[in-house]
Amino acid sequence: MAPKPVAPEAAPESVAPEPSPAVRCRGLCKHFHAAASFSQLLRFQLRGRRIDALRDVELDVRSGAIVGVLGENGAGKSTLLRLIAGLLLPDSGSVEVLGADVATEGHQHRARVGYVIADERSFAWRLTARDNLRFFAALYGLSGDEATERIDAALEEVDLREHARRAVSGYSTGMRQRLALARGLLGAPEIFLFDEPTRGIDPVQARRLRQFLRDRLLSGRTAIVATHDVEEARFLCDEVVVVRAGQVVARGPAEATHELLGLKDGHP
Repeated sequence: MAPKPVAPEAAPESVAPEPSPAVRCRGLCKHFHAAASFSQLLRFQLRGRRIDALRDVELDVRSGAIVGVLGENGAGKSTLLRLIAGLLLPDSGSVEVLGADVATEGHQHRARVGYVIADERSFAWRLTARDNLRFFAALYGLSGDEATERIDAALEEVDLREHARRAVSGYSTGMRQRLALARGLLGAPEIFLFDEPTRGIDPVQARRLRQFLRDRLLSGRTAIVATHDVEEARFLCDEVVVVRAGQVVARGPAEATHELLGLKDGHP
């Protein structure tokens, strides 16, 4: 009797590889030195005590995600954003943005990242918003019709085109913050970094700016938002990372922000 044929085993289903994160930090460390005191200077010590701003930080941010970075003042939030933006270099470890090493990409990298800080002071207040943006467009290497098109598009996106010929000195705090957003848009960034986006803005304007960010500017974009405002993180972000003394100590969904910070019902 002939042996019964054995059915061939089904080929294992192929599993699609995980997409590379938009931002990847590995073993990230950065330290500074405090200013030397008078007594230290008398002893010819030109630097004060060492401050470890970041210690062995590991962080992945997937493409299209909005991640909040929360922590007390001095926790390392701003230092982390500056390293990702390429404005600082790490003492050790690495930062990759969109698959490229920030330490070696230089200007090309910074054009792909829109870095927006609170209390923006780099604008020339006597100049119009359009003239300010034309200056920053030149720093991106933009000129002529291309610069004009980028400026018009940025002003339109932040609802300032009707006020483009007003001097920045006549802008409200909220309008200046939106102008900072327009400046961040000039390089057509693929990733946004926000450092305390509503700091110094009254509650009404802050609520409007958050609504604008969530519904208009950040829709479909990757972003990292550094803040100490719990409600801001819950409103804007998909997930949050808690930084304490330069280290990532917790991570989870934005709706769990209170628990991740060790708060109960909004109180310590």
